[in-house]
Formats: sequence, C-alpha cells, structure tokens
Amino acid sequence: MAKKSGRPSRGIGKAQALGRELALKTLEHRAVQRRKRRAVTPARGLALTAARATIPSETLRALALPPPTGLLIAEGDSWFDYPLHDVLTMLEDEHGFDVESVAHKGDTVEDMAYSGGQFDDFARLLEKVLRQGRVPDAILLSGGGNDIAGDEFAMLLNHAASGLPPINDDVVRGVIDVRTQNAYASLISGLKEIAMRLLKQPIPVIVHGYDYPVPDGRGFLGGFGFLPGPWLQPGFQRKGFADLNANTAVVGKLIDRFNAMLRQLSRSAGFEHVRYIDLRETLSHAAGYKRDWANELHPTRSGFSAVADKIAKAI
Repeated sequence: MAKKSGRPSRGIGKAQALGRELALKTLEHRAVQRRKRRAVTPARGLALTAARATIPSETLRALALPPPTGLLIAEGDSWFDYPLHDVLTMLEDEHGFDVESVAHKGDTVEDMAYSGGQFDDFARLLEKVLRQGRVPDAILLSGGGNDIAGDEFAMLLNHAASGLPPINDDVVRGVIDVRTQNAYASLISGLKEIAMRLLKQPIPVIVHGYDYPVPDGRGFLGGFGFLPGPWLQPGFQRKGFADLNANTAVVGKLIDRFNAMLRQLSRSAGFEHVRYIDLRETLSHAAGYKRDWANELHPTRSGFSAVADKIAKAI
C-alpha cells in the first residue's frame, strides 16, 4: 500500500471528527436495540425452532460448495445495487465471496455519510455477521457518481458560448475536492469507529473510482418516460455542447479528477486501512463501447464482470 502523507488535507480532519461523532450516536442507539433483543423471551425462539421446516438433503447437497473466498460488507450506489447484475453479484457468483450489503441505487456519498440511517444499517449488519461468528475481510465502498451526475451535472460546466474551458474548475474543486472528499472522509471514519468499538480494530476499506463513460444520452433501458437517465448528455446540451467525442473527453477529465481525489484521500493520515482501486481503462470508451456500457453510467453484465475481476484481484 502506498505511503501515507503525514497531514490530512484541509477539511478532512473535521470530516473525520464528524464521522466518528455520527458513529458514536449510532452505537448508542444500537446498544439500546441490543438490550431489547436480549429481552425477547427465549420461549419465542424455542417455538419457532420447533415449527421450522427442515432442509431437504438434496438442497444441502446442492449447496455443498467450497468455503467462501471471503466475507465482504458493501455500502454504495447502483454499481453495487443494479437490476439483475452488478459488481456484488459478480463477486459472489464468479469469485466465491459472501457479500452482505446495505448498498442502495441512487444514494450519494453525502447520503451515506450524513444520514444516520446508513450508519445504523451498517452497524446492524455488522452485529448480525459477528453474532454468526464471521468477521468481514473488507468493506467495499462505491459512491460519487450520483453526487455529480444527473440534475447537478450541468453546474460543473461553463457554457460553450462563454469562451471559457468546458469544465468550471472552481465548481469542480468545490464539488469533488471538498464536498465529496469530506463526505468520503466522514463516511470512512464513521465505519472505522463502529468497527473499532465492536472488533477493537478497523476493517480494511476498499474504494474505487469509476471508469470513463460515454455521454451518449442512453438511460436505463433507454431512459424513456419514468425510467432513470440519461444523466450526462442533458447537462452538455443545456450548456451548448453537442460533439460526442469532445464531451466524452470532458467526462474523462472529470473522472480523472474524481480518481485523483480518492487516491489522495487513501494516502492521508488516518486512512491507513483504506485501499483505492483504479478502474480506469477496464471498460472501453472507444468504438464498441456499448459492449461494456449499458447506458451512460452503468456497465453491461460483461462490463460489471470485468470490474469485479479487478476488485477481486485487489482484495
């Protein structure tokens, strides 16, 4: 793992403190819930055990697979929670991991970091696997796309008629290098605090930047009517940019900026347990890119498989 810098960048220290504070509030709430759980009458459990169906022998034989490669807990967005196939299903089916997830499509990193319910979901899930005698090998985090794509995307761009560069660097710096980075720092610090209280040591955290998408106007299943998307092309159209190749290059620069932020955060003091995975150039963004990209933000099944391969190797 790369050497950590000795001093966190401006704002990260406050974000770390906020994440720990929210985690401690979550742990206080979870302590109350655990007391309620202990108060449940044992008779109820005995009655359920007596009425529980037995597992047929043929089912046991069918499930008699080798032990899992490892146990992962996932928190994230639609790359971890996508219909039919996503990174997590590929890690389970193709790489043999057991994955427990509190990921939810559409979530922003700010949602994960600052809404108390996310920490509560994580703490409850961690308590469950620990009760089963299982210790997670890593926490997977996926987030950031929803913080900059969609309705918010146009604000990252200058207007084509302004004579300025396509990317508004001042806005991008505030959104990616400050707001999103601080949200990540708060989220990771909160997850670390919960793990420290329950395990007396942090759980390794794996974060990833996204690959280079193509802003071609495709949403989920086309993005028509009530279906989600597109998330990028409308912002370009609003700001007067119509050339797909040029727009793809602009998105590439934004993806590079996002990846640089995550890399820098993973090298900051206090994040020694964090590993950043660079997914760029895993998927195509040239001719034939539709084999890898189902729409502007999400890979195809084979694309998700390629992403999961790289994450599995890093784990």
